[in-house]
Amino acid sequence: MVDWLERKRIPRTRAILLVFFMAAGLLLGVLGSVIPRVVVETGELVSKVPVHTARFQQWVEDVLEDPPAPLKRIIPEGLFRHAPGETNAVPDNLDPSATPQPPPAQPGSQEGAALDWDVIQQVSGWVASWLPRIGEWLWTRLGKLAGWFGLLAGLALVPVYLFYFLLEKRAIAGHWAHYLPLQDSSLKEELVFVIRSINAYLIAFFRGQVLVAICDSILYTIGFLIIGLNYAFLIGFCAVFLTIIPYIGAFIICAGAMLLALVQYGDLTHALLPLAVFAVVQVLEGFVIQPKIVGDRVGLHPLVIIIAVIVGTTLLGGILGGILAIPVAAALRVILYRYVWVKKPPEAAPAAS
Repeated sequence: MVDWLERKRIPRTRAILLVFFMAAGLLLGVLGSVIPRVVVETGELVSKVPVHTARFQQWVEDVLEDPPAPLKRIIPEGLFRHAPGETNAVPDNLDPSATPQPPPAQPGSQEGAALDWDVIQQVSGWVASWLPRIGEWLWTRLGKLAGWFGLLAGLALVPVYLFYFLLEKRAIAGHWAHYLPLQDSSLKEELVFVIRSINAYLIAFFRGQVLVAICDSILYTIGFLIIGLNYAFLIGFCAVFLTIIPYIGAFIICAGAMLLALVQYGDLTHALLPLAVFAVVQVLEGFVIQPKIVGDRVGLHPLVIIIAVIVGTTLLGGILGGILAIPVAAALRVILYRYVWVKKPPEAAPAAS
């Protein structure tokens, strides 16, 4: 956007400040409109977790007692019911309220002094055992406080770094290769080529995937509002972060929405409505959003993307592993195509004698 504004004959510094101003306005608009609704729905969901859990358990019991026709062939009759004569009652000869009585104290002339000495030993032992724990707890809390301070300081410096990177973009993009610790040679040229190719994949993936995730979250929110699902804004907000991971993030959103619909309505028909919303969003993403935003710039087969996400979430763990898996796979693709899967030119036919 800064480059586009500069092409409109706006000075680059003024263009950067204008983009910052628009980004701040957009951020404040989101914080003022979406975030309060998300906070309210999160509070409602947390407060109603016991109610939703009880409803889900009741639905499972009802299904097991009177399963639908397709499940009657799978679930045996009488499953999860008590066997004849089985009971959970407490036997008559056992008294639950009965507690073992301590043995009577043995009289002794030194009982009072021994009791005082035991109390002193217990107190000293308690102090000796708990002082290191209290010190460790305080040290942990101070470490967390310092970590939060460092995080806030880093976030505060992001606009400063971004301003200077945008201001010096042309110089960085044009002369970064001069600072590589290599002399001008074929090795340096190969390294520059590989780094530029990987950088192009990274830019295409992250920029495109973030935009796709934002579009998906808006579509999910609208779809869930249309079918009357509670917590639609909360699910859409979560979709912004989860759908950055292709396929797996969308599956998590769909499964969570179906579970909430099942708890809200109590029947399978309404629980399938989020699945319909999921199908519509995936069709729009696959045929409209993804080709327009990302296109073929990443250049990975869907099966390769799925395998990369599974491997990334397994080795690195969590959302970060799934996010980093695809650009790492794209970088490996660049290296393999450059140095392993090289198509050798056909050998020239021998000249006729």
